[in-house]
Amino acid sequence: MTEIPETAQFDAPSREEAERMLEAMLFASAEPLASAEMARRLPEGTDVAGALEALRARYEGRGVELRRTGDAWAFRTAADLGHLLERHAVETRKLSRAATETLAIIAYHQPVTRAEIEEVRGVTVSRGTIDQLIDMGWVRLGRRKMTPGRPVTFVVTEGFLDHFGLQSARDLPGLRELRAAGLLDNRPPPGAGGEDEGAEDEAQDSLFGT
Repeated sequence: MTEIPETAQFDAPSREEAERMLEAMLFASAEPLASAEMARRLPEGTDVAGALEALRARYEGRGVELRRTGDAWAFRTAADLGHLLERHAVETRKLSRAATETLAIIAYHQPVTRAEIEEVRGVTVSRGTIDQLIDMGWVRLGRRKMTPGRPVTFVVTEGFLDHFGLQSARDLPGLRELRAAGLLDNRPPPGAGGEDEGAEDEAQDSLFGT
């Protein structure tokens, strides 16, 4: 693969040309691209942030839209057209109930240990369940917890956020909606005094394809 120089020996492009360059890179990439990676490929002085925002505004309301996940960007199907791909998504991402509940717990309580997941679910979590979520690229190992034994923790990945069209874990629907949809046990998590009313968003019963 040809090395891309850290700095390009060209004048900074106009905003319109920068948008064209970013558009080309994003359409050609199979994975979301980080802002820093895109900036590294463009001439020095390019206003990457401004061009990305302008590009996002230009695609707003179209069949595909430019979305940001963390610090990465990608073109994705408009949310209201997702049902056109629903059959494919369900067939390729079908999860067992155990995996669905485990994924939801990790998303809301991250970083969380296996023991904490089992405490919330009330049943033992098999190694295969977590391995499946890791293999799918939706869960990864987090930092070790500073408790006896220093157990590993689990967190959701940017791939998980990207798949569900979320910019960050803060965009997840409220716990009450997930419990109402049957994705979580109706008991509150250990040590919780109640749910955060301000965190509740519009219910998304089909969030995990169940």
